[in-house]
Amino acid sequence: MSPRPYKQLPQYNVDEDDDQRHPNPARLGVKRVFLHLIFVATVMYLAYVGVRTVSRSAKVRLGAPCRGVQRNLSSLPTHYTLPSGDKIPAVALDRPVQASGKPTGEKSEKPSRQRSRLVTGTSTALGSIGRNEKEVGQALRESGVPRDQVWLTSKLWNTFHAPEDVEHALDESLRNLDTEYLDLYLIHWPIAFKKGSNNELDPELTANPYPTWKKLEELVDKGKVRNIGVSNFNIPRLRNLTANPLKYKPAVNQVELNYWNPQPELLKWAKENNLLLEAYSPLGSNKQVKETLQVPEVQAIAKELNITPAQAIISWHVQRGTVVLPKSVTASRVIENFHVVRLPDDLFDKLEKAATSHPPQRVLNPSKNWNLPFDVFDDDGGVIVPDENDSGERSGAQGWRAGATAV
Repeated sequence: MSPRPYKQLPQYNVDEDDDQRHPNPARLGVKRVFLHLIFVATVMYLAYVGVRTVSRSAKVRLGAPCRGVQRNLSSLPTHYTLPSGDKIPAVALDRPVQASGKPTGEKSEKPSRQRSRLVTGTSTALGSIGRNEKEVGQALRESGVPRDQVWLTSKLWNTFHAPEDVEHALDESLRNLDTEYLDLYLIHWPIAFKKGSNNELDPELTANPYPTWKKLEELVDKGKVRNIGVSNFNIPRLRNLTANPLKYKPAVNQVELNYWNPQPELLKWAKENNLLLEAYSPLGSNKQVKETLQVPEVQAIAKELNITPAQAIISWHVQRGTVVLPKSVTASRVIENFHVVRLPDDLFDKLEKAATSHPPQRVLNPSKNWNLPFDVFDDDGGVIVPDENDSGERSGAQGWRAGATAV
C-alpha cells in the first residue's frame, strides 16, 4: 500500500483500556460476539441514516409527540476530517469485552486489560486492542464488511515505546487483525515502561516521547498507519511532544471527557492547535451514569427537544467538537445514541456552565496501581515543558519548576 501523506492541518468544520499485548489462546465466543455486533452496527447505521434523512426533511424528530412549537435545529456533523483527509465518525460505540469473550456489563475503573471497540463509521468500523485482535480479524473476514468501510483503531502499549519495539508491536496487531493498515494508531499512555518489566518506569522515554513519535511517523510513510495520535495526554505533555520538529502532528487525543470531568482547558488548547479530542466515558463511570442523566440541565434539554437525556449529553459532546465513544450492549440504545441534534445556544451554554462549575471528578487514573512517583494527569513526570519562548528545563516529579504554568 502506498503511503498517504498528510495534508496541511485544516480547521475542524464544527468544528480503557489497557492491554499488555500478550495474547492468551483464542477464546470461544469472541468471534460470535463480534459477528453479532458488526451486524447490529450495520443495521444501526442504516437506521440512523434513514432517521437523519427523514428528520431533516420533516424538521420533526420521528417517534416523538408534537409538543407545541419545535425549534428549527441544524444538524451536527456525522464525521470529522483529520489532517490526512480521512473522516472519523463523530459518534462511536465503545464496546468492552471480558476475557471470556462476553460483553461486559460495566467498565472497570481500573485499567481494563481486555477491550475491543465497535464503532459505526462509513458503514461499520471496528477497533481492537491486544488479546482479542485475532478474533476481531476473523469476525471481520466472516462479516463481509469491506475494509474501506471499517475504521480500525489500536494503541501502542507502555512497554513498547522504545523505537526498536514500535513497528514490531504494530505488525503484531496487523497480523492479528489480518489487515494491511490501521486507520488510527495511538500512544496509549504518556508513560513508558521498560520492555519485559512489571511496570518499571522508563524515565527517559516518559520524559521525552519524541523518539517513539518519530517511529510512528515512519509507519505512516510506510503505509501501515493512516493517522497517528495519543491518548491520556494533558496539556504539558502535548506541549512537550509538539515542541519537537514533527513531520505529522497528533491527529487525535483520546481522553476521559464527561459532565463530571469536562476538561475545558484541554478542549480549548486542542481546538487552538487543530487536535481532535475523543471522549471515552462520555456519560461518566457506570456509577455516575444515572446521576449524569438526572442533571437538571440535561433533563431540561431532553424535555424541550423531545430527546432522551443520553442523547442530550452525546449531542453536547459533539457540539463541543469532540468524537464521542458511548457504551451500550442494547441495539435500540446504540441506535438512540446516534441520533444527535444541535442544541440551541442557550441550552448548550447552560449545560456547559453547569459542567464546568463543579470540581472535576476523574474516573480512570492508574498512577497508584503503577506505583508512579507522580500523578500521570496532574504532574508532568519530568518532561521538558517549553515556556513561551519555546525553551524549557526538566521539572521534577513533585511539582512544577519556577515560572512554569500549571494546567
